[in-house]
Amino acid sequence: MQMAYYLCKECLEPCAEQDILQQAAPYVAAITFQEWPEKLSLFSMGIDLDPAAADPGETKAVVNYDSLTGTIAMPDRKRPGSEHRFAFALDEKGVVFLDDTGYVDSLLQEIRRTRRWRMPCLERFLYDFLELLILDDRRYMDETEKELNAIEEMIVQGEGESTLTRINEIRGELLDLHGYYSQLIDLGQELEENENGFFQEEQLRYFDLFTSRVERLQSDVTSLREFTVQLRDLMQAQNDARQNHIMTVLTVVTTIFMPLTLITGWYGMNFEHMPELSADHGYTVVITLSLLIVILSLLYFKKKKWL
Repeated sequence: MQMAYYLCKECLEPCAEQDILQQAAPYVAAITFQEWPEKLSLFSMGIDLDPAAADPGETKAVVNYDSLTGTIAMPDRKRPGSEHRFAFALDEKGVVFLDDTGYVDSLLQEIRRTRRWRMPCLERFLYDFLELLILDDRRYMDETEKELNAIEEMIVQGEGESTLTRINEIRGELLDLHGYYSQLIDLGQELEENENGFFQEEQLRYFDLFTSRVERLQSDVTSLREFTVQLRDLMQAQNDARQNHIMTVLTVVTTIFMPLTLITGWYGMNFEHMPELSADHGYTVVITLSLLIVILSLLYFKKKKWL
């Protein structure tokens, strides 16, 4: 990734390194972590906490003596389990992003392509940048909800045995997203707090607007997580119903064969004087009795709706 410098004017305009502090417009810089120590003096920030040394695995902001530093760890929607990680440092003059992957530069190029500002300011740029971090999240929610609805239909139709793994995967993704949104809310509130007075009071509404959007997304994530729990409960209920049906069938079969077993056991005794053994129609009577027992038992269980 190459260093990139911009000025916040009517749009995000590329500029030279030496121009970033010579212009009245706020600047935006994107450099690598390796370049940060040698470029720190260029930005004239009062930093007592190195953002390059912070934990890149969480999203947070830290107020310094004369700057605000932090890190962002954004879940990658296209590759579940992976993240986009970068750091930032800002003051009233501009913001510096530290990124080794080129992801930040892709966001800046998107802002250059799609954003035009009537009243350019650092607050509006930060709002547009943060908005890009959650731009596709609504579509992700809709797609996830549709997939969960399809899984629910499969479970109702008795075809959901293979979906438990996918439900657990979705639940894990939503859990990560819920934590990410909590950290984004904290970040937005830290910016809105404006402890060092970097931002104009009338522009703090952008951070409040961003925080409100993230809170709504977090609420949607919570609803989807509850949906996954309901699907797991529904699957368990289906399995319990299936097992109960099997046990009912086994009980019915056992009940039917109990009197038949008694008859066969009774006439299987080796006593010498058993009148039925020498009767002309003894065999026919036993067969008829056995069939009658089976038929009457089936009719009884059918009437009780056990079959």
